[in-house]
Amino acid sequence: MKIVVDKSRCIAAGQCVLKAPRVFDQQEEDGMVILLVESPSADDQEAARLAARVCPSEAIAIIED
Repeated sequence: MKIVVDKSRCIAAGQCVLKAPRVFDQQEEDGMVILLVESPSADDQEAARLAARVCPSEAIAIIED
């Protein structure tokens, strides 16, 4: 699995951080997404998929191997 984030689409809703805090974070100044792990461990993959599904701006793409 590889995660790709389109920061230009991010609206700083923070849903990704709530669903997968070991994979995503937010910038302090504007709340924009920060990708912490491009290829998450098996333990974090389902949380990352959920974060992509709930992202209101569809800024997160999951590329499955």
